[in-house]
Formats: sequence, structure tokens, C-alpha cells
Amino acid sequence: MPQRAATIVGGGIGGLAAAIALHRRGWRVEVLERSREFTEIGAGISLWPNALHALEVLGLAGAVRALGAVEATGGVRDRRGHWLSRTDNAELTRRFGHPLVVLHRADLLRALTEALPADSLRSGSEVSAVRDDGHRLVVVHRKGESRADLVVGADGLRSAVRRALWSDAAGPRYAGYTAWRMVTEPLAEPPSEGAATWGRGERFGYTALPGRRMYCFATASLPAGAASGSSEYAELLRRFGSWPDPIPALLDAVPADAVLRHDLYDLPPLPSFVRGRVALLGDAAHAMTPNLGQGACQALEDAVTLTHCLDGRPDVAAALRSYDLLRRPRTQAITRRSARLGAVGQLAWPPAVLLRDTVARLTPTRATLRSMTPVLDWTAPGDPVTATESERH
Repeated sequence: MPQRAATIVGGGIGGLAAAIALHRRGWRVEVLERSREFTEIGAGISLWPNALHALEVLGLAGAVRALGAVEATGGVRDRRGHWLSRTDNAELTRRFGHPLVVLHRADLLRALTEALPADSLRSGSEVSAVRDDGHRLVVVHRKGESRADLVVGADGLRSAVRRALWSDAAGPRYAGYTAWRMVTEPLAEPPSEGAATWGRGERFGYTALPGRRMYCFATASLPAGAASGSSEYAELLRRFGSWPDPIPALLDAVPADAVLRHDLYDLPPLPSFVRGRVALLGDAAHAMTPNLGQGACQALEDAVTLTHCLDGRPDVAAALRSYDLLRRPRTQAITRRSARLGAVGQLAWPPAVLLRDTVARLTPTRATLRSMTPVLDWTAPGDPVTATESERH
């Protein structure tokens, strides 16, 4: 079979993972990224066991784990700092084969880009059109045109590929709350465990990164596009500066100019992730709120599954239909579940908050872990793309 060509639109986690998987299966790949660099700034990322399994299939689990931190325990606290639920990472590993690993997004992006030929990465290549000339697909971008047998739209929440070929699909919907993300400077005594603290219409979470730093995130129920009226750092201090320890100390360790803020959206369910020989992947297909920490995890699953479906099958369109059948029900169910959890976390009416916290406190840890099984207990279809025995756990 002649070498087939794939154009990946979007150089984020999902797009790069798909490029790696296809490249290692003999495809000629190029990744078109609209930004001037392949990088991420300012935030951490949680990789749950299902994401580590996908990275294991790509032969990258060991390298990525070495870049991250594994906490022994974590959980959810109430506004007074009392524990509502706890999570034991050792038990998570025992059940699902991998731990929860947290690392900086920039480090993960670097590991993925280094696994690809440098000449396959094309930054500054914003896409304006995708069309089928009857023989090959044509992707029009800032630096010219690319022709391919397969196009993967991995270009995020406001995907240009989705807009071009799914023009009748509903756009992203606002979740009802905004989020701040930040990374502290190295701490003399970082917290020994991570936590998410639930208030009334507000949440604050933190988890360990390598180098004695902490990744922190916060949410507040606000109208879309609402302005803080001050710096984002000052807004965080106003909202969370008096919350239970160690939150005030963590905020003190955050550089005032290093706070990122984004309104949170998810994507209404699409009727299909494919159009002929074009497939959507990651946020372009199923953008979800971050409440389950599954956005990047599901994109990694997408990449592995897509390549499995294409392997050895000359009919790309038929292979993509299989990909759609495998990925759409799962990812859309997780999107719904994440939205429900976010709605619970953002409750503000005092009686509802009291009921929420009481139920969480009375729920056994085993039941909490068992409820996560449908999300975390994922097995890649088929044989691994490439993996070494030393990476298997």
C-alpha cells in the first residue's frame, strides 16, 4: 500500500498524539498549528490512569510520568476545610493500573513534539478551508495548501474544521462559571496532599507539580465575559484569600502576573465526529468542562482509537465510521457527567450546599472509586501502536 498522508489541524495534546500514532504506523503526517509555537503556558494538567494507558500505547508513558508528580492522597473539602471525601492514589493504581500524574502542560507538549519529526510540525499555519477535490482532501492555510488522504480536526473548542464541515452544528455553550489557573513559585513546605475545596458558587483546588510547585485552579459562577474590575490576581485574593489553609499561602506564592482566566464551555453533542475522510478529535469533537479532569485524557484515547481503526484499512471513510461508533457514545457520556459534577460543585443555595456536602461526607471512598470505573477503566482497542515492556505495569 502506498504511503498515506494525514494532515492534523491543531498542535495541542490530541493532535500531536494522533500525529505520533499515525507516524509510527507509517503515515506521512503534518501538524498545522495556528500559533507561532508548539507550546502551552501557565497551567498544570492531570493525567488519569486511562490517559497513562493511552500514552503507554504510544510508547511515552514512562517519559511523561518522569515529568510529573504523583500525590499519595487527595480529595474534596468543604468551605471550613473539613474533608468530604478522600482519594488514595495507591488504590487508584491498584484498580486501574496507573496512578494520577500531574505535570505542567508545557512539559507534556514538549514530550509530544519531540516524538515527531521536526519537519512535520508547521506553526503559524492557521486553516481557512477544507475541501475534497474528488481524489484527495485539500486543507487551505496561511502558508499554502496541504493535500492528504485523511484530515483530523484537533483544533479545539472553536474548531475551524468543525465550522467548515459541520456548519449546522450548535456552537459551544457556556457552563455558567469562569475559571482561573495558576502555578505557584517553589514552596519551602508544599502541601502533602491535594484538594478541591467547595464553597457556595465557588471552588478552589490545588495539586502538586514537580519542583515543589503547586498547580492551583478556582471557579466562580459569573455571567460569560464578566470583567473583574481589577487584576485577576486581586480578584482571586478578594474571593479566596480568607479560605482555609493552605489556600492563602498558595495565593501568596503565585506571581501576580501569572494568573490565567477563561470562561468554561462544553460542546453540545454532535450527531457524528466524521464527515467522509475528515474526523474530529479532542475538544473539537467533544469539548467538556474540566470537572473530571478528562479533556486531555479523552483526546489521548481518541488518538489511539483513531489509529487503530485506520490500521490496515484502505477505506479511510469506513475506518472513520468505526472510530465514530467507538468514541462518540463514550466521550459524550463523559461530557454530560462532567457538566453534572460541575453543577453540583457550583451550588450556591445554602440548603442545597448542605445536602451536597452531607451526601459527599457519607459516601464511602470505595463507592466514589467505583463510580469512576466507567471513566478510568479504559482499554485501548487492538494491539499497541508501539510500547516497550518496561513501560507496562
